[in-house]
Amino acid sequence: MRILVIEDDESLGASLTWGLQAEGHAVQLAADGNEGLWQATEHAFDLIILDVMLPGLDGYQVCTHLREAGNWTPILMLTAMDADLDQAEGLDLGADDYLTKPFAYPVLLARMRALLRRGGRPRPALLQAGDLTLDPATRAVQRAGQDIALTPGESAVLEYLLRANGRAVSKAELLEHCWDVASQVDPAAVEVRVHHLRRKIDTPFATGLVETVRGSGYRIDPHHA
Repeated sequence: MRILVIEDDESLGASLTWGLQAEGHAVQLAADGNEGLWQATEHAFDLIILDVMLPGLDGYQVCTHLREAGNWTPILMLTAMDADLDQAEGLDLGADDYLTKPFAYPVLLARMRALLRRGGRPRPALLQAGDLTLDPATRAVQRAGQDIALTPGESAVLEYLLRANGRAVSKAELLEHCWDVASQVDPAAVEVRVHHLRRKIDTPFATGLVETVRGSGYRIDPHHA
């Protein structure tokens, strides 16, 4: 998933970026509200992690601007303030969930998964196509009852293809959502990662799940028999 983190605490921002990238997500970090709003407006993200107390525009203002502009990307707000009224204000302005600092990292990940499941299209807790399943919470992958070990990058591509629900996904879109946005990656890297993914989830089995759609990219049919 492609995630925007808007956080002015340098240590926390770096920690979140490192942790989420280790989970296979593509992360963009913004250190103030103005930059965060610009990033959220100019680029597509699957989730926004938004601190409340920010230089420039605060988190409430960023959230308000995005919702007024019709941007309904799920927003998880972070704050050091735990008063009920502070939380209620953020939710009333359009935030989807609230997490009070300090927080446990596993709780953050669980809240993120819950928000993604609540998005505009169905987001089941267990992603499936035919006899293949992926648990986004644990990154556990199975096919025909066999455990399959994937790298975080391979898992990120598989999750994105499964969440596309049968839609063909271009190489550019995979690069945007499954690679670190700060890195300069050749589009050929997508072919390499998909090749490695196929060797693990397709080659040992009778039928392939990852399809190449000529001129469009790749797809996985969720209803594959």
